Amino acid sequence: MPEALDSLGAVTSNDQLLGLISETPEIQGLLRSSFSFDVGRKWCGDGLGLASGASLEPIAGEFAGGAYLLCVEGDRRRPVVFASSEGEGGLIADNLADALEIIIGMAWQDCLGFSGGGNLDVMQASAQHLERHLVRDNPEIAKERALVAAILSLRVVPVAELVIRLHAAASRTEPDYGVTDADGQAYDSLFGEYLEPRFGGWG
Repeated sequence: MPEALDSLGAVTSNDQLLGLISETPEIQGLLRSSFSFDVGRKWCGDGLGLASGASLEPIAGEFAGGAYLLCVEGDRRRPVVFASSEGEGGLIADNLADALEIIIGMAWQDCLGFSGGGNLDVMQASAQHLERHLVRDNPEIAKERALVAAILSLRVVPVAELVIRLHAAASRTEPDYGVTDADGQAYDSLFGEYLEPRFGGWG
């Protein structure tokens, strides 16, 4: 770990994390290229809101046009919501540190997509298949996870634990964390109905 970062100690606040990512080109690049979390891509269209009426602050985008957003709540809590370009949205974590552990630790979007409508056991099975695909496609993924986690003072969490956390957060989307568009139309759930890919399964 670079010496300049050693003295920072634990990074706990959302602002500190975002600042550190922006100030560390290596980590910013890894988050963008390997984990599809791009702090340089914050535009997510106009008019996104929450069913609760709370404000949303875009903090990053991803390759397919989705957006990561911080909720601005009255008690200063800053949960993280994701809104996809396909019209799905919902809660993924109670703070940015928890969200980043999920983002770097697993193929979280596909895990939700192949969840059988939000079945935890299906998600666990899907996560294991997806992890094998990740390792096959990027043999350096473990090293990249460890580097990002070390510099941002995060944990590299076992996939099975991350699945439980992600499932719990997404299950709490309704009623307050439902995403709405500029016309007030609700986004669909992050939980997909499929059990596995439609063509070829997990082969």
